[in-house]
Amino acid sequence: MDANKGKGEQGMQNPGGQLDRPVSFHFLESMLPKVVKRRVNALKRLQVQCANIEAKFYEEVHELERKYAALYQPLFDKRRDIVTGTVEPTDTECEWHSDREEEEDLAEQVKEKAAIEDAKKEEATPEEDPKGIPEFWLTIFKSVDMLSDMLQEHDEPILKHLKDIQVKFSEPGQPMSFTLEFHFEPNGYFNNAVLTKVYKMKSEPDSSDPFSFEGPEIIDCEGCQIDWHKGKDVTVKTIKKKQKHKGRGTVRTVTKQVPNDSFFNFFTPVKALPEGEMDEDSEFTLATDFEIGHFFRERIVPRAVLYFTGEALEDDESFEEEEVEEGDEEEQDEEGDDDDDEGDFDTKKEQPQPAECKQQ
Repeated sequence: MDANKGKGEQGMQNPGGQLDRPVSFHFLESMLPKVVKRRVNALKRLQVQCANIEAKFYEEVHELERKYAALYQPLFDKRRDIVTGTVEPTDTECEWHSDREEEEDLAEQVKEKAAIEDAKKEEATPEEDPKGIPEFWLTIFKSVDMLSDMLQEHDEPILKHLKDIQVKFSEPGQPMSFTLEFHFEPNGYFNNAVLTKVYKMKSEPDSSDPFSFEGPEIIDCEGCQIDWHKGKDVTVKTIKKKQKHKGRGTVRTVTKQVPNDSFFNFFTPVKALPEGEMDEDSEFTLATDFEIGHFFRERIVPRAVLYFTGEALEDDESFEEEEVEEGDEEEQDEEGDDDDDEGDFDTKKEQPQPAECKQQ
């Protein structure tokens, strides 16, 4: 799962301009005069030193994340208390000016008229005020495509008991990692109060390929054991099969458990193996897992309320649309460049991806 695989060859011309087809950098380098190649080697040594300094930079960034996580946490704790109904926010805390205020006022007027009409028809039964913000996290799971793809119908009653998701960073001096903590209220499905998923990271150049370093990367992850109540494990299902005895012809029914699709398989991830030892499906599954962990850390946890209301989803969709339009423009530019000189270099560069989401 090398993110840089396939980037070793580019379409370039040799110094003499004799080749008009793509050539490898290794071939180009072999064409250099010996004295120039010697100097290129010196530049490569400098580049490795740059990569080592960059690794130290990202280590300090991780320490800053850890420091500021402690500043965010009291706000996230209060968010949890409001969501679960432990704390009722004051009127001042609930003041919020919305750009959609007129639309909301109009909708409120329509609701009031409808309520009056209903009251005339029959006496309304007073409804009990809901506690906190019901199904806060479940609503987010169902709204975000990346999470809803993992969600099964039998997961939903369990996730109604999810009261908070937190991100914890590794302590100073420990290997770089972050942990997702899923906090649950007491429920009839499992005994765990907290389910955890640890994502291990690396922020140092690979000795065998130092130039591939682009920042911290997730290299492995570990889940946790879920202590399911008897008969409540949604990650397995029981099937019955009839077996016929070859000699006597008698039939017996055998029951066995087989894996079942569920979000809670998230806590029993595929184990990372050295390159070349994993099949393609396992590599894809692990890469997707890394992406989801990064998404929880960078987007879902810090901006949970905006995913609940859908505002963050609108931002994500707008960003995707802009990228598509930008890609269309690039294609048009490329078509328009057909008449340009063949010796021109393409100055467009690929945009870097989030460092923590890089997969190996």
